[in-house]
Amino acid sequence: MTTGQPMLIEARGISKQFGGVEVLSYVDLDLHAGEIHALLGENGAGKSTFAKILAGVHRPTRGHLKLNGQPVDVTSPIAAQRLGIALIHQEPVSFPDLSIAENIIMGRQGGGLLSRVPWIKITTDARRYLDMLGVSLDVTRTMRGLSIANQQMVEIARSLASDSKLIIMDEPTAPLTPREVETLFDIARRLREEGRTIIFISHRLEEVRMLCDRVTIFRDGAHISTQTIDSISDDEIIRLMIGRPLKKFMRKHVATIGDIALEVSNLTLPGAFEDVSFTLRRGEIIGLGGLVGAGRTDVARALFGVAPAASGQITVGGTRASIQKPTDAIDLGLAFVPEDRAGHGIFATLSVEHNLTAAIPDNIAPGWFINRKLERSISRRSVEDLSIRLASLRQPIVELSGGNQQKAILARWLLTEPDILILDEPTRGIDIGVKAEFYDMIGDLAEAGRAILLISSELPELLSLCDRILVMSEGRVTAEIPRAEASQENIIQAAVPRSGMAA
Repeated sequence: MTTGQPMLIEARGISKQFGGVEVLSYVDLDLHAGEIHALLGENGAGKSTFAKILAGVHRPTRGHLKLNGQPVDVTSPIAAQRLGIALIHQEPVSFPDLSIAENIIMGRQGGGLLSRVPWIKITTDARRYLDMLGVSLDVTRTMRGLSIANQQMVEIARSLASDSKLIIMDEPTAPLTPREVETLFDIARRLREEGRTIIFISHRLEEVRMLCDRVTIFRDGAHISTQTIDSISDDEIIRLMIGRPLKKFMRKHVATIGDIALEVSNLTLPGAFEDVSFTLRRGEIIGLGGLVGAGRTDVARALFGVAPAASGQITVGGTRASIQKPTDAIDLGLAFVPEDRAGHGIFATLSVEHNLTAAIPDNIAPGWFINRKLERSISRRSVEDLSIRLASLRQPIVELSGGNQQKAILARWLLTEPDILILDEPTRGIDIGVKAEFYDMIGDLAEAGRAILLISSELPELLSLCDRILVMSEGRVTAEIPRAEASQENIIQAAVPRSGMAA
């Protein structure tokens, strides 16, 4: 950021209530033109809510905004777009049945009611923006079926297609490969040089330190501190975020490794993965590592019957199993916390209590009708057990922070009392404090005799929590590494495709 850059945004006294609960309280913040500004805080601290107020998703309960010194009322995302404010959501938002090109130029194509659609220009422009990101996709294909990483890259391309003065990136790197992250950072720096402002929301302090000029820390809905990134240490950032020093928070629980809970032999789904074989024992945590697109999530979905394998054998508890749909997996004692929290994890229009009990209909409806008192009692116990922060059990689950939504998804599956837990990127987009809670929960579940398959793109997570690590590349298991021999170097070496190109 160049010293003396003019003020772009002035926020004064911004407050927001949901259901009578104040989630933002009198926040004052200035954003300069030509800076990359990090917003940090635990899940539920208010940073995403503040960003959504800037982007017109939420209206503030109190307070006001100025843009370039002039008062503005950001009444909707369309109003924000017209003011030059773009939001890249933490969970990709798209029109699934429209093409990639249409998603990129949506709302910017111009023309009147009788104008012809300039398809050639639309596809040419879309390819140009994806080329800037180093992404090779057929822009004429529909969004449906794209990976989370590719959906995210399309969102980023959409923001580049606008002449935005302020670009808000909410956890943009969570699903990206290291090479894609590097490309994104290069683009962010170039946008800064053009005088644009970027808000960067992340839980990865190493990324914040690499990219950002200043950092603002939120805690419990309040603005705690704003400092230049060079003037504050990581330990001080963490202390300000959580209100206390954080000791070493990834530790390996000691669990007794028992009998084989799950055995997979030569599992194959053409185009996704091939000849995948492994065993998973009770009390054991097996990590599944690899680059985005290596086939890890496809294996998890096959095991849970979402997209069954074409061939191979699955044995659960010593008995050969046929898993053709999720109810087959649930009946066999499997549970699956998916990677795509918004798309596949929560029922967005339902309350927290309905989300929590969705997998145990027989428990809450022993007769013909749902026992609401019983449902509420079960839900309340889950909320207490996992320390889920909410205003009310009847609150729509979409109003919870990402970390609390993730806790709710885990709580739902724990109510089924599973023997085998498949966790696909369970800490993606979760702050460091809630990560510590998740790591302890995962360890406790293993100690209780649950068998856990942990898919993660964070190597320190795999190295700290897992008894063994399987590495996938191009749909195949390329290495099985015992805990004592595992390192970031040998995991990466096994994960890189033989062609040398990142998946």
